[in-house]
Amino acid sequence: MPSFDIVSEVDLVEVNNAVDQSNREVSTRFDFKGVDANFKREENLVHMTAEADFQLQQMLDMLTAKLAKRGVDVACMEVGDPVMTGKQARQIITLRQGIDGDLSRRIVKLVKAQKMKVQAAIQGEKVRISSKKRDDLQKTIAMVKDADIDLPLQFNNFRD
Repeated sequence: MPSFDIVSEVDLVEVNNAVDQSNREVSTRFDFKGVDANFKREENLVHMTAEADFQLQQMLDMLTAKLAKRGVDVACMEVGDPVMTGKQARQIITLRQGIDGDLSRRIVKLVKAQKMKVQAAIQGEKVRISSKKRDDLQKTIAMVKDADIDLPLQFNNFRD
């Protein structure tokens, strides 16, 4: 029976490369000369450190440009508020991965509302869609792409 999975994943290797490129750009830019500013990635977090709030905004623009150039969807980023501590400003960016329970239930409800002959099942942080006809699966992919979902979704593991 043909099936596919709906997932939300971020390529962390590309995120590492974008963070490294952004660090190199910060060290070479004229407006950051003599400023202690850097990026650091831990798990699903990117820490930005600078001396002023406006520099954090410039660094965020740098990082989003590098991520977009590397094919990482910037909609997966959840930008935290800047925090000023003494002479340092910090900001944390969370990279959202996986489909949480509420969103997966919403996707299943959306698929079932279309009254097509497909089955939707929640399996951890992904939603598996299966059907007897490949055309129904392709229509389901198009319908989910058109839906208003704030998390970037990928469709993988397509099997006949």
